[in-house]
Amino acid sequence: MKKFLFFILKPLSFLPALAMMALIFSFSAQTGVSSGQLSYKVSYKLVETGSRVLDKSLDDVQIDAYARRIEGPVRKLAHMTEYFILAITVALPFYVYGLRGFPLLLVAGAICVGFACTDEYHQSFVAGRGPSIRDVCIDSIGIFFGIMLVRIICWTLLAPSRAMQRRRRRKQKYRSIPVSYTHLTLPTTPYV
Repeated sequence: MKKFLFFILKPLSFLPALAMMALIFSFSAQTGVSSGQLSYKVSYKLVETGSRVLDKSLDDVQIDAYARRIEGPVRKLAHMTEYFILAITVALPFYVYGLRGFPLLLVAGAICVGFACTDEYHQSFVAGRGPSIRDVCIDSIGIFFGIMLVRIICWTLLAPSRAMQRRRRRKQKYRSIPVSYTHLTLPTTPYV
């Protein structure tokens, strides 16, 4: 029953990745104006919050100026963050399926970078947007760090339990080997 349950639930582990892909696709479907307004709102809120936390007492004109200055980096950081999360949601199920090390980096990375390329191609059909190789490179940085985070966390959390399982299997293997001394013969003539 347990194996059957895992057989049913394992494929569902890819649902977060599909949901993240849908979210990224919806962001890419926004027009250039809508996307720019969203970036500006986030930048404005960041500067406004920073002003309050650091007790700088910036007025609206100063907040607007700083928001416009950081809007580009905020947009690129959003790209990186989206694909960082996508990489985690793609790499984790593959890790559960037993893909480890460099093959995990290769497979999960290829899927995520491939999606980044198709997403940029999708943007070429949206008003006010266009494809950018630079954005794919920025997305790839987020992808790399997302996969590396999965590898580090899974290795540190799961490696000790796997090592214990290997030790238990070895002990059981050695206990199950019957020890027989019938093949040993004693010498019949005494040594002089």
